[in-house]
Amino acid sequence: MMLDNLALFLRIVEKGGLAAAGRDFGLSPATVSERLAALEAHYGATLLTRTTRAISLTDEGRLLVEGARRLVADAEDLENRIRLGTERISGPIRLSAPEDLGRHRVVPVIDAFLIAHPEVTIDLNLTDGYVDLVGQGIDFAIRQGTLADSTLRARAIGEHRRVVCAAPSYLDAHGSPEHPEELAQHLCIVMRFGQNLDREWPFMINGKIRKFMVNSRRIANDGALVRHWCKSGFGIALKSERDVEEDLASGALVELLGEFSASRTSLQIVYPSAIAQPRRVRMLIDELAAALAPTMR
Repeated sequence: MMLDNLALFLRIVEKGGLAAAGRDFGLSPATVSERLAALEAHYGATLLTRTTRAISLTDEGRLLVEGARRLVADAEDLENRIRLGTERISGPIRLSAPEDLGRHRVVPVIDAFLIAHPEVTIDLNLTDGYVDLVGQGIDFAIRQGTLADSTLRARAIGEHRRVVCAAPSYLDAHGSPEHPEELAQHLCIVMRFGQNLDREWPFMINGKIRKFMVNSRRIANDGALVRHWCKSGFGIALKSERDVEEDLASGALVELLGEFSASRTSLQIVYPSAIAQPRRVRMLIDELAAALAPTMR
C-alpha cells in the first residue's frame, strides 16, 4: 500500500492536481485526498501546499519526490525482471529533447526502440525551454549548451559546430556576407532561450573570438521554426551543425562565413542525481548517446 500511495503522490505532482491524478488511477477526489493525508500522516510532514488554483511542493515533499521515484522505479524494475525475464523490458520512459533535434534525430531512435521493445511506452516532451525533470516526472532530458542545474547529473555526448547559414533564395535577393561585420546589414533569425536572445554571434577574428550583434525581425523559442524560416529564405540563422547537416548536404541551406567559424555547442543527457534509473531508461540513454555522438570529420 505504501508503494501505491507513493506512486499516487508522484502522479499528483506530475499532473499538477489531485483530480487529474485520481482520473489516471481510477480514484475519486475524496479517495486521493484520503491517501495523500495518510502519506502525510505517515511522514509527519506536509508534502504539498494547495490553493484553489495550483499545488506546490514543500521542502519535505520535494525530498520525497526524489526518494519515491527511486523506490517506485526499483519496484517496477524488479517486477519486470521476474515477470518478463532479464532479457525483456517494459514500462514507461519519459524524456525531453529540443524541438529540432528531437524531431529529426531523437524520434527515429525512439521508433526503433519501440519496435525492439513492444512493452515499453514513450512520453516525449519536445521543447527548447527549461524542463523541471523532478517536478514533471521526466526520466532524462537531452540538452544543448552548459548545464545550469547543479542538482542534475550529466552524460556528455560531444560537441558540434554552430554554423551560420541561409537559403539560396535569400542570398540571391540580398547577397552573401563576406565578413561577420556585414551581418549588421542583413536580416538574421534569432533564437530565444528563456529570457535570453541569442543575438551576439561569436566569430574567430585574427586568432581571437569576437561577438557581433545581429539584427532580426524574426525571433522564436523553437529551433525547428528558426530552421523553417531560414530554409524559406527569410534570413540568416546560426544553427547547430547537427540540426542542418541534411539541409547543407542537399543545398537547401548554404554555410556562410565558415572561415570565421568559432561557435560550438555541447550536447548532454541529463537526469536527476538521486534517482535510480530502471534498465529500460539506461538502455534508451545508451542508444541515444550512440546515435547522437558526433562523427569523426
